[in-house]
Amino acid sequence: MTRTAAPITVFMPAFDEVEAVAGMVRRVPAAVLGHPVRCIVVDDGSADGTAEAAADAGAEVVRFAANRGLGAAVRAGLAEAVQAGSVAVAFLDADGEYAPEELERLVAPILAGAADYVVGSRFAGGPRSMRPARWAGNRALTLWVRGTARRRFAEPGITDGQSGYRALSAAAAAAAEVVHDFNYAQVLTFDLLAKGFRYAEVPISYRFRTTGTSFVCLLPYLRRVVPAVRAELRGERSEADGLSGDPYQELHQPRRLHRAARHG
Repeated sequence: MTRTAAPITVFMPAFDEVEAVAGMVRRVPAAVLGHPVRCIVVDDGSADGTAEAAADAGAEVVRFAANRGLGAAVRAGLAEAVQAGSVAVAFLDADGEYAPEELERLVAPILAGAADYVVGSRFAGGPRSMRPARWAGNRALTLWVRGTARRRFAEPGITDGQSGYRALSAAAAAAAEVVHDFNYAQVLTFDLLAKGFRYAEVPISYRFRTTGTSFVCLLPYLRRVVPAVRAELRGERSEADGLSGDPYQELHQPRRLHRAARHG
């Protein structure tokens, strides 16, 4: 009897993304490098029909009862993927800014045993359409992340500290800790580097969203993120913003509705 390959799980955190989420789900490959791909949407308390649109497109849907934040959604997605025995886990925003078709680029170094944590870099040569203010903010924050990673973990290779497209090995996903609910970008990287997981980047394409509204405003973002990063670097996880020991706190039971077949 032929043994079925372990799945790759790709999940998308989503909050009020009804205009984009179905198209994103349909673009996820059905299989990558011989592994079936499982697609999950983590609905962060949307009120616009995001969960229903994702389910109709063929995704499994995990729903929060109320909006909790991007970091909380990533935590829940990682937990779901680990429980499923995934050989690799990837996640990307559901807003259309990243390309699901590029999933193989991110998981290939993991499946080859060359990396544990792979970040898709928007600044490594791929096609990019980014507003000037967003470009400047990302470059400034990345300089901070890269400098901190170089000093603390001897990791010099970070070119995109805020990318929303990432992949983790099974071991890295199981070990990962996202210490606040608002966001994950910097704290996840520092957490995995501190635990000795191997970091890599691959070039990806990027285009600015054409639907919905971004939650990122620079000054409020910094007020929430910087204290959490400092707590992460000091190992003071009790200071985390809203961290719960249970990634499924305030979740409805995961919905696995496949009202429409998903094609790769």
